[in-house]
Amino acid sequence: MSMKINGNSNSPASKYVEEAMRKKEAEQNAERAKAAQPQDEYISSEKSGAKPTGLYHVGQDEEGNRKIFYDDPKKAGNEDGKKPPKANGENPEEEDEEWVANTDRVDREIRELKEKKSQIERQIRSASGDEEKTEELERKLSQVENELQQKDNDTYRRQQTKVSRKK
Repeated sequence: MSMKINGNSNSPASKYVEEAMRKKEAEQNAERAKAAQPQDEYISSEKSGAKPTGLYHVGQDEEGNRKIFYDDPKKAGNEDGKKPPKANGENPEEEDEEWVANTDRVDREIRELKEKKSQIERQIRSASGDEEKTEELERKLSQVENELQQKDNDTYRRQQTKVSRKK
């Protein structure tokens, strides 16, 4: 049994139904297109045959102590064990160089300034009667204190550190 609904096809209700049908059809088309695209898929390391990378494992270091090791996926890229050449032309075998930072010169400067400061302070105490000499020594003391303040900090140490290759 079929029924025919008499009515105006330009009514707001029929426009709403037509619009809803178009939206539903568009959603279905989008889902079909999405299903046709390749998707990521999990492949276990057993199925792929490759050793998993980016994993942590417990092992022993050179001295027999327990240590946690990390399998870096960036280093595991080459199966032959060789590291890829760098873009700037450096030899990859030279990558394991050790560098040494030396702050001895800065430490010596600071130690000398502290000794000079204590020496000037002793001279000021011994010259307590002579006003001119005391004023001159106090000026020298303030200069040494300023220099010491500028040099006895981490920023100055970093700037003046000598870095060299360990041989």
